Amino acid sequence: MVDRDMDKTMKFDVEKEEHNRVREVMAAVYNALKEKGYNPINQIVGYIISGDPTYITSYNNARSLIGKVERDEILEELVKEYLESL
Repeated sequence: MVDRDMDKTMKFDVEKEEHNRVREVMAAVYNALKEKGYNPINQIVGYIISGDPTYITSYNNARSLIGKVERDEILEELVKEYLESL
């Protein structure tokens, strides 16, 4: 007896996985900055422009998390989300 599910091909969407990863990191960083009393938008913009990780708090491992995502990936996701919301 042949299992019919074994004949199906699974699809993996790299773009969607990357989008989700960036989104999760940014949400965690945003929340950590907010919890520590910073203006998250200002701090994230400062980080994206300068690349200086000290704009991001180390609270809840936020600095380490954001360091695992390239700044251009963050910017790409932010621009994409903004333009799609228009």
